[in-house]
Amino acid sequence: MELAMAAEELKTVVNRLRRAQGQIAGVIRMIEEGRDCEDVVTQLAAASRALDRAGFAIIATGLQHCLTAEDMAAQEDRDQMRARLEKLFLSLA
Repeated sequence: MELAMAAEELKTVVNRLRRAQGQIAGVIRMIEEGRDCEDVVTQLAAASRALDRAGFAIIATGLQHCLTAEDMAAQEDRDQMRARLEKLFLSLA
């Protein structure tokens, strides 16, 4: 399955991933500095949410693409696509 996303959707996903990247760098820095455990976990949870949101946005785009291409696909292809998307979705759950 190709990642075909509109420019605005792509920008949103990339921004979320960059936010998570910055948060993860912050977590590493906090650990190296010996910061409070609660602060580290809070920051780590924020990074995890940013990654999850990016992943869900990508999957939602895949579902949308799948639904618009549904009329052109054979039933076997749709079942295979559904199984792949379900596996992706569950990997983030």
